[in-house]
Amino acid sequence: MDIETLKKNNKTQYIAEEYERLLKQEEEVLALAESDESMKELAQDELASIAVQKTAFEEQIKAIEASEKEEEEFPNEIILEARAGAGGDEAALFAYQLVQMYMRFAELNGWQTRMIDESMNDIGGYKTASLEIKGKDVYKMLRFETGVHRVQRVPATEKNGRIHTSTASIAILPIRKKINFVINPADLDMEYSRSGGAGGQNVNKVETAVRLIHRPTGIDVRSTSERTQLGNREKAFAILTAKLQQMKEEEDAKQYAGDRKAQIGTADRSEKIRTYNFPQDRITDHRIRQNWSNIEGVLLGKMDKIIEAVQSGEVGEGDESEED
Repeated sequence: MDIETLKKNNKTQYIAEEYERLLKQEEEVLALAESDESMKELAQDELASIAVQKTAFEEQIKAIEASEKEEEEFPNEIILEARAGAGGDEAALFAYQLVQMYMRFAELNGWQTRMIDESMNDIGGYKTASLEIKGKDVYKMLRFETGVHRVQRVPATEKNGRIHTSTASIAILPIRKKINFVINPADLDMEYSRSGGAGGQNVNKVETAVRLIHRPTGIDVRSTSERTQLGNREKAFAILTAKLQQMKEEEDAKQYAGDRKAQIGTADRSEKIRTYNFPQDRITDHRIRQNWSNIEGVLLGKMDKIIEAVQSGEVGEGDESEED
């Protein structure tokens, strides 16, 4: 057990200090027993008590380390990115609906949400949106939502009643505390601008919004949610890190075609994963070939059954008869 390392972790600091105290106490009792024969029996009782306490502390430390390992694999903080795809205004409206769906699902699960950045079109749809979601098991539950979501319906602006197909892409980016690569500051371009929108005079006069561009990959991220430039810079850097980590994980996932993860997708946002067919009131997940009804309810956040089925990775007998 590395006492010094454990003392640097605020979750294990107190236990490590108490464990260290027990070790010193153990040494003193052993020294006393060796120097005074009459104290041996008393020392044995004391050592037995110390051993019980040490075991209890060791179990607590193991539990904390296991919890931290679980949180590192499945963080309790993500960035959900939505982007309108094919379909013009209808795609942007669908992207907006998807974001609202996830926000309602988050609310039902007791998670916290906050919009990091959004770009809307003239009719209230999302060209792009970045949403922060925090809460227990958020990444574990939403990690397989990454990919292209397709909607088939008659748009409100359609005069001839024709069914249109539009798409929006979702990316789930876990915010991890530890990363296994280094971002070279020389590879970054940084731009500042006014945040815009509601927020009072400060928003309009001070350039608090931050945009980061990672030149080697072309990835750019933007944060407008924080009140200060520094806050937005830190948030943008965290999102950029998550994006680069996701790229690495996508590359790694494609090397393991036979495992369970590959069965339901490689976390690639270009992969078509689900269709929402309004005329037939049918949602189809193409990875596990399962269907569900009640689209309106699902868009209100009642998507537990879909999340659970995708997590289990069980391939059903679903119908994939929709046209591509």
